[in-house]
Amino acid sequence: MAKPRPVRVIAVTSGKGGVGKTNITVNLAIALAQAGKDVMIMDADLGLANIDVLLGVYPKYNLSHLVNGERTLEEIIINGPEGIRIIPAASGIQRMADLTKAQHAGLINAFSELSVDLDVLLVDTAAGISDSVLSFSKASQDVLVVICDEPTSLTDAYALIKILNRDFAIPRFRVVSNMVDSANGGRELFAKLARVTDHYLDVTLDYAGAIPYDEYLRKSVQKQRAVVDAYPRSKAAMAFRSLAKKIEEWPIPLSPMGHVEFFLERLIESGQCEQKVIT
Repeated sequence: MAKPRPVRVIAVTSGKGGVGKTNITVNLAIALAQAGKDVMIMDADLGLANIDVLLGVYPKYNLSHLVNGERTLEEIIINGPEGIRIIPAASGIQRMADLTKAQHAGLINAFSELSVDLDVLLVDTAAGISDSVLSFSKASQDVLVVICDEPTSLTDAYALIKILNRDFAIPRFRVVSNMVDSANGGRELFAKLARVTDHYLDVTLDYAGAIPYDEYLRKSVQKQRAVVDAYPRSKAAMAFRSLAKKIEEWPIPLSPMGHVEFFLERLIESGQCEQKVIT
């Protein structure tokens, strides 16, 4: 029997809204797909969907149909640019933003039944520290926290990291600085957050990189296209491709973390196969 294909699962999240989290998710997905990866995006801002808007796609079904038992997970998946797959959320449905922890777990468990070939799942969470953000973040292998040069962005990012570390024992976070004026500016912004976490928390922050402020990014949003696709030679596009290369080098764990996780079945089977090879 073939060894199960492990899936890298990354939650893209932020302490506050307006920091460009969804744009980063979309462009990373396209950049990874252009590098030959099979990529899926889950729009996990359950009641305020916007992945489909950014990419100009029009889903017939969404996660509300899955929660209602009207469609399976595979039936709501749509195709996006560069062959990426998208799991769309609902828009303007309040009850989707108020799902219980058990319902969040049900959504996560549904991924174990997916039969599609996949290398990377990017989970675009809502902003803040709601139950959905915490559930989807702790179910992912890596948490990519997006920050920008605003005091509230840093304080809210710190609050999110603190809760995920304190309540769910997540020890490591990746951080990307967005809309910065220079590479040094991105590192300085990361350093501000790291100084606080180093002083008060027992966590490891890894600097994933920086995305520069780029007028072409705004133009791509107006076109409902990813900047790496619409303006591949722009500063932002090159930064996204650089970040995608770093992500490919992040290790994929071969054993579960002890709670509900995306693709848990594949992770368990992959770990068992690895142990058989070692022994």
